[in-house]
Amino acid sequence: MSASKLSELAEEEARRRKRAPWGVIALALLSGLALIRNGSGEFDVGPPQPASAAAPDTRATGGSLAPAPAALPFSPVQRVRIPAIRVDAPVVQVGLDADGWVAAPPPDNPNLAGWFTGAVSPGEKGTAVVVGHVDNKQGPAVFYGLGALQKGNQVEVLRQDGKTAVFEIYGVEVFAKNNFPGDRVYGSKGTPELRVITCGGGFSKQNGYEGNVVVFARLAAVV
Repeated sequence: MSASKLSELAEEEARRRKRAPWGVIALALLSGLALIRNGSGEFDVGPPQPASAAAPDTRATGGSLAPAPAALPFSPVQRVRIPAIRVDAPVVQVGLDADGWVAAPPPDNPNLAGWFTGAVSPGEKGTAVVVGHVDNKQGPAVFYGLGALQKGNQVEVLRQDGKTAVFEIYGVEVFAKNNFPGDRVYGSKGTPELRVITCGGGFSKQNGYEGNVVVFARLAAVV
């Protein structure tokens, strides 16, 4: 799916979101159930949120990275690892649901991520998208700690072709669902990039999460 189509879907989601009973990730339709935050328990404070210092620097594109490795050919995804927050999860393929939104991985398995097959595979030229729940009825889910990531942390994506695409994070930001910058998040920069997305921001029992935590990362190595 092209960046323009992704942007169109994001705009369509904005028109529909008032019908959604829970907080949803723009485009990804991830349920932020947060039933663990019902008045007692270890996780009442909610998931960590990105620090202002973690936001991408829109004035520069260089960062600490060396020139990106050559783009990889297409390959499905097997696992995603984020060592800084101890994520090591299998990845399932997700597409569009009946409403034209990107489907979420099954919520009953907390340690499961989804790769959106309508975009490129991680390591290909363009922007790949991996999504996952922040929590479920049992407690924190795969991307609960996403907001604690910092610039320079890495995301490792294990592909079915035996290669691991290693992405370096250059920004982490939370966006309100009613002002989600689809072009900025999903648009291709002409090099292999990755976005990792979950629910975040403020929370209410009526509407769920108010925003989306987005990790911006560039391909740094292939092993």
